[in-house]
Amino acid sequence: MNTVPLRSRPLLLANWLFSVALLVIVIVTVGGITRLTESGLSITEWKPFLGALPPLNQADWQAEFELYQRIPEYTQINGPAGMDLAAFKSIYWWEWIHRQLGRLIGLALVVPLAFFAIRRMIPQGYFWRLFALAALVALQGSFGWWMVASGLETRTDVSHFRLAIHLCTALILLGGLIWTALDLRRLAMSSARPAKLTMIAAATGLILFLQLLLGAWVAGLDAGLASDSWPLMQGRFFPEFDRSQGILWAMSHDPFLIHWMHRWWAWVAVAALVIMARKVKPISRKASIAIHAVFGTQILLGIATVMSGVDFHLAVLHQLVGALLVASVAWGAHALGR
Repeated sequence: MNTVPLRSRPLLLANWLFSVALLVIVIVTVGGITRLTESGLSITEWKPFLGALPPLNQADWQAEFELYQRIPEYTQINGPAGMDLAAFKSIYWWEWIHRQLGRLIGLALVVPLAFFAIRRMIPQGYFWRLFALAALVALQGSFGWWMVASGLETRTDVSHFRLAIHLCTALILLGGLIWTALDLRRLAMSSARPAKLTMIAAATGLILFLQLLLGAWVAGLDAGLASDSWPLMQGRFFPEFDRSQGILWAMSHDPFLIHWMHRWWAWVAVAALVIMARKVKPISRKASIAIHAVFGTQILLGIATVMSGVDFHLAVLHQLVGALLVASVAWGAHALGR
């Protein structure tokens, strides 16, 4: 017999989704560490179930290292640089932790969802939305392997396009979790209908999405190293870049131009976020403050990351605060849609 009071059920589900959202923020941060430490290609096989166990003895470690020694990243870069088994272990563990967090998020969504569905605790109209979020986690895992596979045969790194898809899908999942949790919390308090997406929230989300996409390309191409000065690049406002294959190719492949676009599109995003936060303020002052605080921190971290020559800790914080920005914008957008 279900002993959870009817009114408490949406709040229980909301807290569950907030917890999963926190895990997504953690995995996005670890994903940044994985990229910065060049760990993403250290595990060359995709074993959804058996891969949950790390190497347990010296023979297992040697077997994993031998698999890694076959790919171009090792034969062209790390092998000539003298990578040994100890150095391999240091990158392997970051990728292993990243994959375990992915498995944990999947379980944290699917198992409670099945339990709540069996106990008929899911409010009307929410089952398919929750199912879609769980399916998005599975899709994200597939995107992760698709990304890794791009660097196993001919490339020495992963495709920056696939990396962007992998990261942006995680951030879309994060926004969906926050939005749905807020809907459920509001349902528990006032039996209100779900919030609607407003035009200003949609426009701001689109502008922010483009900035996040450019950020993913910057990460994938190591374009943060294109300049260690701000606001100028190479001593000039507009940098030199490869024009030989046309401007559209350069806008999606050239690290200097992509770095430039990411640093200046940020101000378009700031303008949109300021406008949105001002609209949010009369409805939810806390959400408005969160948006302002997070994008301000993110701008400062972005500049500091560039000027430090992509300092590891600053770059990780930049990715973490990027995820927090998505969460705060989802909060503000939900407030506008109430």
